[in-house]
Parts: sequence; C-alpha cells; structure tokens
Amino acid sequence: WDPVMAEKAGYKHFMLKEIFEQPWAAQETLLGRASLEPAQVFLGELEIPETRLRAIERIVILACGTSWHAALVGKFLMEQLVGVPVEIDYGSEYRYRDPIVTPTTTLVVVITQSGETADTLAALREARNKGATSIAICNVVGSMATREADGTVYTHAGPEIGVAATKTFTAQLVALHLLALYLAHVRHTLAPDAAREHLEGLNHLPRLIRQALKCDTATQQIARRFYGHRNFLYLGRGINYPIALEGALKLKEISYIHAEGYPAGEMKHGPIALIDEQMPVVALLPSGQAFEKMASNLQQAKARGGAIIAVTNDTREDIAQLIDPARDALITIPSSPPLLTPIVMVIPLQLLAYHIAVRRGCDVDQPRNLAKSVTVE
Repeated sequence: WDPVMAEKAGYKHFMLKEIFEQPWAAQETLLGRASLEPAQVFLGELEIPETRLRAIERIVILACGTSWHAALVGKFLMEQLVGVPVEIDYGSEYRYRDPIVTPTTTLVVVITQSGETADTLAALREARNKGATSIAICNVVGSMATREADGTVYTHAGPEIGVAATKTFTAQLVALHLLALYLAHVRHTLAPDAAREHLEGLNHLPRLIRQALKCDTATQQIARRFYGHRNFLYLGRGINYPIALEGALKLKEISYIHAEGYPAGEMKHGPIALIDEQMPVVALLPSGQAFEKMASNLQQAKARGGAIIAVTNDTREDIAQLIDPARDALITIPSSPPLLTPIVMVIPLQLLAYHIAVRRGCDVDQPRNLAKSVTVE
C-alpha cells in the first residue's frame, strides 16, 4: 500500500486525477452562487458596493500563464454580457508600462491560482495605487491577492498538486462567467430571461464535462500515433482561440514538445510556412458561425501535408470529409452553449497533452524548470 498512490485515488498521476476532478471543481465553484428563480448570481465574498460597480466604464484583466488564457476567455464573457470594454495584460508587462487608470471608472480583475504570483501582485498594487477598484479570482483563501484586492471571487477547485493547471483553469472560467453575470445584473445589461438561460447552461456544465472526459480512450490512441512529433500547431477562433493557446501551453509544459497556439485567421500570416508532414495541426472546430472558416483552414493545412487532429461538437457529415482516418484524427465532444464551449473544448487538449507526455516518459506532475506558484520575479 502506497500512501502517495492513495492520495492519487488510483490514478497514475495527480494531473490525471485533477483532470477527472473537473466536474466536481465546476460544481463546487457554482455551489450556492446561482439562482434560476429569480435569475441571479450571489457573490457574497465580493463586498464591493453595487454603486461602485455601476460606475465602471472599463475592465482590465491581469494574469500570468494559464490564468492569462482564462483572462482572454473572460474578455469575451465580460464584453458580451456586461457591455464594457475589456483589456487583457500580463502582470509582468502591466506593472512596468505606467498604465492609464481612471479612478472610480476602472475595474481591475486579477486572476491567480495561488494568490501569491509575484508579477500579478505587483500589477494589482500598481492598479490600486492609481485608484482602480480591484477584484481577485483566486483558489487560496487568505492569500496575498485576496487580502489586497477590494473583493474576491473564490474558485473552489481544491488543492492542485500537478504543476500544470487543469481543474483550477476550469474553475477560473466558471468564476469569470459568474462574475460577468453578476456585473450584468448589477448594471442591468442582461434581460432576466437571457440571464436564466446562461445560468441553466452553467448548471449543466458538470454533466457536459463528465461527457467530454469520455474522450480519454480516444486521446490515448491519438497520443500513441503522434507522440514522436517535435512540433504542433494549435488553431482556434473567437472565444476558443485562448483554448488553442492553453492546449499548446499544456503540451509544452509537460511533454517538452514545441507547440504554438494561433488564431486560425492568422494562419496565412506566417504559421502556414511551417506546416508540413512533420507538424500536426490541432484544430478546434465548434459548431456555429466560425465552422466554415475553420473547415477552410483545415483544408489549407491538409493541402500542405499537415495531419489534422480535430476537436468538434458538430455532427454534420462534411466533417468526415475533412478527416482521413489514415492520417488524421477526430475527437467528438458534447454540444454546449457557445460561451461554455471553451470549458468543454479544453478537456481533450489536457488529456492529449497528458498522454503524449506519459508516452515520452516525462515527469508529468513535476515538469523540469517549472514551479506551481511563481513567487519570484
């Protein structure tokens, strides 16, 4: 009997255990915070007067690493639901560029799993010194970020042992969605029926994640075919473009394979020069208005010899025409509301990175040169 294996609950690595804990992490982050009748979000720990939030004219989201990818998704959520312009910046960049902050009308949201990330904390202090209202999205109660921000939205993902963030990323996206709906309610930018529809979608999210996790066997088979490649290109559009970045980062972090994430529309502006038989293209292909354009991008990649790994929630038959079973691969995930697609889309990318890293004999839970919390500059 191995006590470490007991902590892993039978999983080979903490990372795999934490990937499979994501339905629970989403459920815990939602627990007690959403009501359908009336359609409302409760963020009791925020403790910022509603009058102050109604005065906001601009939102700046600051983060590092995986949390920065969550911030990019947050930009879509905030602009669509709250109707306020949103800027995204790295904590390490924001703190050094003398940012413009208009007191009383600028809201700064910092996202940090640990609450102790040095650059994010320095950026938070810079914004507060200039008069911004501040909110921390954090997983650790009582951490520095939660003590220094005006209010906090906690992610209830539980401890994450694996260095590569998985369940905390999902919980951050849930928390951002809740914060966006809360601000929309305070600022009266979303009709009650629309708010109810979004909240119903969030209530179904744990089930959707559980369904998405069923692709584990498929990702193992794909990893067996592709683990020997030295370069990968990840493509996405719109709200799923940040998930392409996150998928590429996961592969880099734990398998030490070079991977780039790009908006698919930028493929012709440089990355297409890299595509050949040696560079697989991982493409996020959700149903909706961007489907045809993404399909066109895949055809262009295939014409240059690139093997395709497509992740889709679309059921139309012409997807099969894009995929050659001998060279390409298809991962099907459950359909979801457009604003929740990033959470469902990231699941197979986490699993793919994990299984490739295991195949390559890498230390999945403690990758070389990386720390769970970057507390130094």
